[in-house]
Amino acid sequence: MRNKRFIIALAAAVICGLLGVFAVTRYLSQLNAFAKDLGNVVVAKQEIPLGAKITADQVTLAPIPNGSLPDGIFRKLDLVVGRVAIQAIGVRETITTMKLAPEGTGGGLSAVIPEGYRAVTVKVDDVVGVSGFVMPGSYVDVVSVIVPPGQDAQAQGPISKIVLQHIKVLASGPKIDSPEDQRQPTSVKAVTLMVTPEQAEKLVLAANEGKLQLVMRNYSDDENAPTTGTDKNKLLRGDNVNPEPPPPSASEPEKPKTTWVRHTPVTKPRVDKPLAPAVAPKHSVELIEGSKRRDVEIQN
Repeated sequence: MRNKRFIIALAAAVICGLLGVFAVTRYLSQLNAFAKDLGNVVVAKQEIPLGAKITADQVTLAPIPNGSLPDGIFRKLDLVVGRVAIQAIGVRETITTMKLAPEGTGGGLSAVIPEGYRAVTVKVDDVVGVSGFVMPGSYVDVVSVIVPPGQDAQAQGPISKIVLQHIKVLASGPKIDSPEDQRQPTSVKAVTLMVTPEQAEKLVLAANEGKLQLVMRNYSDDENAPTTGTDKNKLLRGDNVNPEPPPPSASEPEKPKTTWVRHTPVTKPRVDKPLAPAVAPKHSVELIEGSKRRDVEIQN
């Protein structure tokens, strides 16, 4: 009996040992396969500002699984050093060709201007610049206050008109990076806007002929808002009350409005039912004949 128990315990120990060896072997094989799948790519060792030339102390190599790599990665540091970042790059972020300007591009504002666009700087103050909240990355509309041409221009007076819509702000003063805390305004004397060549012509003419006003937009609002402009006559007509829109974070769909319809009850004509004829009361007496009893009606 004791030998049997010993054999069973020995067999169980051998089986557990084999299972442990199998698990360790499988884990090591998976670890080796994972290590073989890793590849060194160039990542940022520290934050790289927008428009800055990348230096050697700002980048390093880091192993990343080949199946998780984005397109346009770099395997060597010298392919990245000296290039200009066209967007801010965070620490440990992979550097790709989409985040860099073409080779030979100088640093600064020119590196962040897309092809086919221009950068135009306009003078602002606390009023024109929306109290300093116009920052790089913001979108604005440009309103011009100008006297229209014509014989009756002096009699009509100036008009205000939105001349440019959804214009991106490239720089606020000398800064092309958005501040970390955008709730704090920044007092600047000029802002640089990204425009097309045709928009640049309108902007320069509006700045020379009249006064400019920047109107800030929501980041996600890119709809066209056609307007006819406003003069003194329209200004004196006043305006109607517009309902306050929901906050930008509210994304709930609008609930359908419930329309209540009042129903008037229909009165049916009254039909009088004929009265039943009156029934004359009957009188009866109880008649006892031996062991029998019966009621006998008496006629009136």
